Amino acid sequence: MKKIRNFCIIAHIDHGKSTLADRMIEITGTLEQREMKHGQMLDTMDIEQERGITIKLCPIRMEWKDHQLNLIDTPGHVDFSYEVSRSLAACEGAILVVDASQGIQAQTLANTYLAMEHDLQIIPVLNKIDLPAAEPERRAQELSTTLGIDPSEIISISAKTGDNVDQVLDAIIERISAPSVPEDLEGKEDDISKVETRCLVFDSNYDAYRGVVSYVRVVQGELKKGDKAFFLSNKKQIDITEVGCFRPQYVSQPSLKAGEVGYVVTGLKSLGEARVGDTLWKPGVDNKNIEAAEIVPGYKKVVPFVFASIFTIDADDYKDLRDSLEKLALNDSSLTFEAERSSALGFGFRCGFLGMLHMEIVQERLEREYDLDLIVTAPSVNYKISMIHDEEIIDLTNPADLPKRETIREIQEPWVKVELMTPSDTIGALMELCTGRRGVFKTMNHIDSQRVIMVFEMPLANIIVDFYDAVKSISSGYASMSYEFIEYRTEDLVRLDILVAGDEVPPLSQMVHRTEAQNRGSEVVKKLKDIIPRANFAIALQAAIGGKIVARETLSAFRKDVTAKLYGGDVSRKKKLLQKQAKGKKRMKAMGKVDIPQEAFLAVLKKG
Repeated sequence: MKKIRNFCIIAHIDHGKSTLADRMIEITGTLEQREMKHGQMLDTMDIEQERGITIKLCPIRMEWKDHQLNLIDTPGHVDFSYEVSRSLAACEGAILVVDASQGIQAQTLANTYLAMEHDLQIIPVLNKIDLPAAEPERRAQELSTTLGIDPSEIISISAKTGDNVDQVLDAIIERISAPSVPEDLEGKEDDISKVETRCLVFDSNYDAYRGVVSYVRVVQGELKKGDKAFFLSNKKQIDITEVGCFRPQYVSQPSLKAGEVGYVVTGLKSLGEARVGDTLWKPGVDNKNIEAAEIVPGYKKVVPFVFASIFTIDADDYKDLRDSLEKLALNDSSLTFEAERSSALGFGFRCGFLGMLHMEIVQERLEREYDLDLIVTAPSVNYKISMIHDEEIIDLTNPADLPKRETIREIQEPWVKVELMTPSDTIGALMELCTGRRGVFKTMNHIDSQRVIMVFEMPLANIIVDFYDAVKSISSGYASMSYEFIEYRTEDLVRLDILVAGDEVPPLSQMVHRTEAQNRGSEVVKKLKDIIPRANFAIALQAAIGGKIVARETLSAFRKDVTAKLYGGDVSRKKKLLQKQAKGKKRMKAMGKVDIPQEAFLAVLKKG
């Protein structure tokens, strides 16, 4: 165990985390140069390669100076912070990578604080020092001011060229501690294979041929092929058919010992039986009772933040959508879904996501990997509904399911703490943006003369859609943000319904604060007027709260000049044709159906 180092890399998007991992793989000789056909070897999904972001954590084992280095690559976007929490629980140290030209970002800061809460040793690294815009001295001072890091501990590197990456590998061995031995096993390391085995399951993957493959960090004991083990959450027994490590492909090993990171082939056919964050347990020679077994602490449960409905454009594709979501959920334990039916869009699924980027990734994977044409409704968050005649608290993820107003005692919405790291000259504009979305200003700290950190408390519903884009636009791309859930707060919320040609369209319904309802309704119907195609009859676009219409726009009809063929004669002929046309339009208005394009649902996302 003294020769093992388990660590992860914390970095913002595009600060060079995956590139640094590539250089480490090269320098340690884990993969040959000819095997590294492309960059970002740990970003295995096509979407990760195209977007240049990390979505799924990915482990790999390397050897350096007679030490075993286990790297767990982590995403940098705030939507995938659950992946980061899983990595931190399996590590003793973290490499903090900061772009020497851009400086530390808000999301990186949030993940660094999370690592400190786990008592991880932080190795600060300034990357991209080869760029002309690099300011290593200034960025080192930033790290010293915000995190209290000694500038002499910071390693300046270029992950692209490989400069000083070997110093980072040396620092991992010198600064990060080896996995610790549980107190009751101190001095008994030689007998560690005889004691009970406990492993933290930090990820799971589904293999069509092997079944569920669990990624584990062995805390104590040893696992071998042929062992019988149990998942403590459901007491499910498994027969281990293979154990091994990552390079980054699966490489079979005789055993996994205490302190090591690797995989276990469980043979299970459902990921639900091998939950992420669970403890894999094997009794020792004393045959300790499973009821007395202790779980491995340190894992944070995944809770979806954003909910949206997914429907297929072709109703015949519904079964394919269900099968695709089931397959996707096997490799993405944070995705939740349940069947629902809409009068406007037919059968579909109500899905839970961790954020807007997560929703975009899932939609894109469904369309690309499973060849589906989808309609995704406006996203919503989870509200808590207290009823007058019932003590039960109802979770509301779909505004269309809101109970009758007279039966509701109160509605609570989720609030989050938002940290904005921004240049000093954009403070006023960002304050105006946040307060305009019901944000409450809390604190402001100056990192240096050019950058500040502002903290607001805001409703989650007001930041999940286009808030991040607005922040980037105002700051010309220099600001960054992170957020974390605080609590549910009682607010005066109402359901805003959208009516098209007199018919309510439930997928367009949304929960809004009463003071914002009229302006929000007016925004939506104006956008729908530009998007919904005209018909041969006038279409009324209305926003309503209950039975009260708060905004309206009329989409004018196509006009056919039915009197064009007349060249004279009595005016009664003209009136007769116009009356006939009016009757036809009235009949069409009563019977006509309005097709609502996908763009209409997307328009509801954007706030003014």
